[in-house]
Amino acid sequence: MSSPKLDRAALETMLAGLRPKLHRYCARMAGSVIDGEDIVQETMLKALQALDGNVLVERPEQWLFRIAHNAAQDHLRRRQRERSRMTEADMTKIEDPSESADARLAAAASLRSFMQLSVAQRSAVILVDVLGLSLAETCEVTGATLAATKATLHRGRGELKALASAPEETALPRLDGDDERRLRRYVDLFNARDFDAVRALIAEDIQLEVVNRARLSGKAQASTYFGNYDRASDWALSLGFVEGQPAILIRDPQSPDGAVRGFMLVEWLDEQVIAIRDFRYAPYCIADADIRFVED
Repeated sequence: MSSPKLDRAALETMLAGLRPKLHRYCARMAGSVIDGEDIVQETMLKALQALDGNVLVERPEQWLFRIAHNAAQDHLRRRQRERSRMTEADMTKIEDPSESADARLAAAASLRSFMQLSVAQRSAVILVDVLGLSLAETCEVTGATLAATKATLHRGRGELKALASAPEETALPRLDGDDERRLRRYVDLFNARDFDAVRALIAEDIQLEVVNRARLSGKAQASTYFGNYDRASDWALSLGFVEGQPAILIRDPQSPDGAVRGFMLVEWLDEQVIAIRDFRYAPYCIADADIRFVED
């Protein structure tokens, strides 16, 4: 008996529901919540293209993770070529802890820790200990044998445990003088709700992405984006860093601790804003992001 054909509407619904889970995998594979979102978008595009090509899909979730796995591998290869090399830590065999402890350790591990595992180990640990896939499902996603998956998972768990006990050395990022001046002006105007002045800063051909919602092109379309912020009252902006990149943090003024609910990445050309990526509607990116604050 043949499996029912997966249609585009069903796939788009499934993708919407799986997006946070796909992002968790992709972000840990790439070591970046920002790159992870790029890989998720590539995965979604490839899945829709494959479906339009009448591919037969028997187990949609495993199929999507297989696409995400391949997209993450492609991303890492591209990055390796750009950097010309990618150093992986030597692996040391550590006694295997209990499965529940493994899951807690993997869930709490930073993206930086995952990047010190080999690609195969990283994938196995994320799929089994973070996302809860079975060994058989993990083999289906990665294409590895059961024996190889068990061995890779064991070594990855041991390395992650060793990394968890070592102190992380992270230098505090610093803002370039021009970056700080431009970003502070942008944030001050935004917080003052002087959106006419904000619009005056953006280029005519600005590219704007509201992650998980929409892509806007040009000043006319971008104006609707600023109008949406003007009508809302549940935000306040401040300067910070996300994964070492200068960013604008979107904080919740109603929260006692001013919790970060999203962030914006702003790209400049001289004194004009030429691109904005707004992660306000992608809360799954915040959970794993390395966020630092800049003192006012």
